Amino acid sequence: MIGWLQGELTDPWQQEKRCGLMLVCGGVGYEVQVSQRQWRELPAVGCRLTLHIHQSIREDGWTLYGFAQRHERDLFRQLVAVSGVGPQMALGLQGAMHTEELVQAIVQADLRRLCQAPGVGKRTAERLAVELRGKLQERFLGQLPTGGEDPDLAPLPALDTDSREEVQLTLSALGYEGLEIHRALRAVAAQGLASTACSEDWIRDCLRWLSRPAA
Repeated sequence: MIGWLQGELTDPWQQEKRCGLMLVCGGVGYEVQVSQRQWRELPAVGCRLTLHIHQSIREDGWTLYGFAQRHERDLFRQLVAVSGVGPQMALGLQGAMHTEELVQAIVQADLRRLCQAPGVGKRTAERLAVELRGKLQERFLGQLPTGGEDPDLAPLPALDTDSREEVQLTLSALGYEGLEIHRALRAVAAQGLASTACSEDWIRDCLRWLSRPAA
C-alpha cells in the first residue's frame, strides 16, 4: 500500500473538474489526483514535491489521491467513509475549503456552507454532519488552528447520539442553520434540561429558545 511519495513534479493536468499530476519517483511516474485548491498551489514543474497518499483499489483499477499534509489525507478518509460520498465529492469539499474551515462546517452542521462544494446536496450535507460531527470534533479541532477560542465551537451537551441527531435533523428540516442549532442546544443545556431528557423535550425547548424575541 502506497502511503507517501516524494519526487519530481511533472505534467500537472486538469480534465473537467478533476485535477492531477505526474510525480516521478526513482524513475517511476505515479499519476496522482489532487483537489482543485491543492492543484492551484502546486510549485513549478520540475520542483521536488512530497505527498501523503491514499490508495484506492477497485476492480477497474488503482487510483492515488495526494495531499500536502497528513491530516488532509486523514480527513479525506473520514469523508469517503460516509454513505454517498465518493472520492471526487470528498476532493470537491477539500478543494472548496481549507481543512479547518471544512471541519468547522461539519461540526457546526453548517449545511449552507457544505452545499457550496460541487455535487453536495442538502441530504449529503446532513449525513456529513450527523456521521462525522463527533469524530471530527474529537480528532481535528484540538489539532488545527481556529483563530482563538470561539464560544460557538464549545462542545455540545452530552446527549446520546440518536437523540442529538434527531434534534439536529428536525430543527434543520424546519429551516434553522447549523450554528443556530448549535447555540440553541448549548443554551437549553445551560437552562438546566437534563441530558437524559427525551428528544421531544429538547426539540420543544430549542424551538422556544430559537423563537424568543430578539434582544
